[in-house]
Amino acid sequence: MSTQPSPAIGATTLRALIIIPAKNEALTVAQVIEQVKSRYEVDIVLVDDASSDDTAALARAAGAQVLPLLTSLGAWGAMQTGLRYALKYDYDLAITMDADGQHEADSLAALQYPIMAGETDVVIGACTARGSMARQIAWCLFRWLAGITQEDLTSGLRAYNRDAIKLLASTQATLLDYQDLGVLLLLHHHGLRVCETEINMCPRITGKSRIFGSWWAVLRYMVYTTTLCIAQGSRLSLVSRKRS
Repeated sequence: MSTQPSPAIGATTLRALIIIPAKNEALTVAQVIEQVKSRYEVDIVLVDDASSDDTAALARAAGAQVLPLLTSLGAWGAMQTGLRYALKYDYDLAITMDADGQHEADSLAALQYPIMAGETDVVIGACTARGSMARQIAWCLFRWLAGITQEDLTSGLRAYNRDAIKLLASTQATLLDYQDLGVLLLLHHHGLRVCETEINMCPRITGKSRIFGSWWAVLRYMVYTTTLCIAQGSRLSLVSRKRS
């Protein structure tokens, strides 16, 4: 991919990069990339998380730059690889989206406007109407534990400005398991502004949610994220006491 400035999404002067982490998404990845390219002149990088199918080849054929991982790093590891690419090549805006067809290309432009206006550092494409009862219960619990106000905690459709890219590409963010709430806690801890814009999401074309696909997965997610919230709250309380 050329590292020269290219027209960004939504005809803005910001250099924008679309980051798509993917693992075994051969059935949908080409369609996702083609839909984005048909609407915007923007650079697209697909981070292939050691897929065993034709995800990487199909993404290249559709016009994306592909970053192949030799071993699977998981959803956040693949996402962070894309953010480090954005930092290395001086992109002003990074928009992350899923490869499974849930995120509509038409929603991408709306994510950039609050960042362009200087109103926020991060925009989340929120769809609060989606999800099972388990997802809704988890969201309510974690909002209470973490003390955050965002409604959609698991949306992978997000836009990050340069400051947010730098933070999330750093080693501080490397060990996050679930990229959703862990990222939000880290952003809030560093004083970055986060807002949401309501978008539509399509039903998943294939596969199932890594987090909410089974009750066992939900339980693991609940235990891990509850621990993360408590640990983060304890750390912030300690910092506050030291400052006072």
